[in-house]
Amino acid sequence: MLEDILFALWFFLPAGVANAIPVFVAKMPGIKAYEAPMDCGLTFRGRRVFGAHKTWRGLIAGIIAGTLTLWLQQYLVGEFSWFDGFADQVDYQALPTLIMGPLFAIGALGGDAIESFFKRQLNISPGKGWFPFDQTDYIIGVAIATMPFVSLSIGQYAWLIVVWLIMHVISTVIGYFLGLKERPI
Repeated sequence: MLEDILFALWFFLPAGVANAIPVFVAKMPGIKAYEAPMDCGLTFRGRRVFGAHKTWRGLIAGIIAGTLTLWLQQYLVGEFSWFDGFADQVDYQALPTLIMGPLFAIGALGGDAIESFFKRQLNISPGKGWFPFDQTDYIIGVAIATMPFVSLSIGQYAWLIVVWLIMHVISTVIGYFLGLKERPI
């Protein structure tokens, strides 16, 4: 069980970082001005497609952060045998960094954007919680985006959902207490 939890944390780390980084980048002076929405202000059935909080700045920052995180993981697995224990189910040295890093980010942030589309269409206010979709959208997006390169077992996908659902709740509460999020969940 502990091995499954550690694998889920390790494997999904680039996506977790990519999913979190837009919140931090949005608060950075100088970069804050570049918040062009991914939906370019377009509407569908009278409602914004994704909303103002899904920005190109966040997507680009997520892609960079996810790719750098994957590159660091590959380096650590290659240089330190201790990290092999986390990664033994995936050949990290064979993963194409410049494809998989962006896929982790696009899967995470794209899953979140798709969930935002449905929230807008159901007239759920931006920032208002939609449990469990707010907590699982990015996990499902990454699972789908990375499937062509990494095939995990059903059990491993289940562990990814459970572990990262818990991680998402914990990080959202921490972000709330740090003043980065408006609501704790």
